Amino acid sequence: MQSRQTAFPFCTFLPRATSAILTTLLVLTASWAQAQDQRFTHSVVIDAARTLSESRYRPLEAVPDALLSLNYDQYRSIRYRKGAAIWGGTPTRFSIEFFAPGNLYDTGVDISIVENGQALPIPLTEDAFEGVSDEIGEILTSIAKVAGFRLHYSFNEDYQDEFVVFQGASYFRAVSEGQSYGLSARGLAIDVAEPSGEEFPIFREFWIERPSSRADSIVVHALLDSPRVTGAYRFGIYPGAPTRMDVEATLFARSQLNHIGIGTLTSMYTFGSMDAPDVPDYRDAVHDSNGLAIINGQGEYIWRPLNNPRALQISAFMDYNPQGFGLMQRHRELRDYQDLEAGYHRRPSAWIRPVGNWGEGHVVLTEIPTPSEFNDNIVAYWRPATPLVPGEPFRFAYHMSWPDERPLPPEFGRVARSAYGIKLAEPYPQMVIDYSDMPAGIHVDDIVFNVSLSRGRVIETVAQANHLNGVRVVLTFDPQGSQLSELSIRPTYQGEAIGETWLYRWTNG
Repeated sequence: MQSRQTAFPFCTFLPRATSAILTTLLVLTASWAQAQDQRFTHSVVIDAARTLSESRYRPLEAVPDALLSLNYDQYRSIRYRKGAAIWGGTPTRFSIEFFAPGNLYDTGVDISIVENGQALPIPLTEDAFEGVSDEIGEILTSIAKVAGFRLHYSFNEDYQDEFVVFQGASYFRAVSEGQSYGLSARGLAIDVAEPSGEEFPIFREFWIERPSSRADSIVVHALLDSPRVTGAYRFGIYPGAPTRMDVEATLFARSQLNHIGIGTLTSMYTFGSMDAPDVPDYRDAVHDSNGLAIINGQGEYIWRPLNNPRALQISAFMDYNPQGFGLMQRHRELRDYQDLEAGYHRRPSAWIRPVGNWGEGHVVLTEIPTPSEFNDNIVAYWRPATPLVPGEPFRFAYHMSWPDERPLPPEFGRVARSAYGIKLAEPYPQMVIDYSDMPAGIHVDDIVFNVSLSRGRVIETVAQANHLNGVRVVLTFDPQGSQLSELSIRPTYQGEAIGETWLYRWTNG
């Protein structure tokens, strides 16, 4: 599998804490230690986040230069020793391995293991990591911090598979059985694509509960911190097909936050059927996700193909109490990509289903130009309309899954393919949308395709049966000199939707 690092925009942090702030942090640490002498519950994390929000933000301390100077290959050679895995070789079906700090991971985090209600720091010995020199091994032991961790689970009796990773800022990712890593999620996003720059919260401490020998789920708690907000997170994690997570969070604002992202997903889209690569490529498509899927508060199923634009593009889908959204990797066959190494057809999708009412806001899709498949350039999240303010805890929860695809109602048209071209002999743009699995017994001539353009005019809409037990729709339009137009197609029969609403932002060039 190819490796890719997420590119982080420049982020300005507050100055180092003064002596008074350091005193506050020492008191805070003592209070956490006292709490850990008692029985650990999630309230310990909530209390820590609340107390932390009452002092100024202090960035994590950078690890020694010897670790920062490791090149990519040197860092990649460092592996946590299998024999040192937490709960390895025990009846517990889960085990934990850790990532060393170094290279791009310039800070370390604290991790505790919770057993019998008591939280204890993870043990790190000089031989915990393989592929390191004696000097690097001693440094890793002395700082007693790691860059993150991965969870393994026994899907069968013979082997434990890695299926979840928490590493870097508030990033985490997961796979289901038979998948390989692709898109990532974040605990929280702040000011994505704002001119002032994006702020990247961090998980600065984790607590991992030991499951019983019969348990098929595991609980991870995390303390989030950032210059303007703190938070307490609880992840109930269920490996399988698909892997699922129950996420609960309580945020405490240090200052007012007008732009946050909940259920944030980060992915990569370089090219596909909607846009050709800038340079010749033997592959038909290169992406971790190829569409944004939404079920809005009115129950409308929406499909928005992704794009690698020439300039930054931000789309907002206004809603009230959304039912779900996510980034999908809809094409699941090797022939869709022709990449034997990357295995893009095995990359997971991610689906967010809100718990309770999320109120007014919008799903945001940010598409960033990129020349390389090694850069994440797609961000999707829910942005609440109400700002976060100090003194008022902000709570939210959602169910998250990592499936191959989101479920649709039976006999409901799914957008299987979207393509773009120019009409033969005429200079008009054409959109080709293939629907699969349309309802049986409905003739294509009886389907009404509701088409709208924000700019320009429709030349013609042609629909015909396709090879996917569905319909191909060809939309030809005249932009009338516009450089941008929002397109929409919704198939209906007798006034009822019988397939996904297809949306796309067309740009000239």
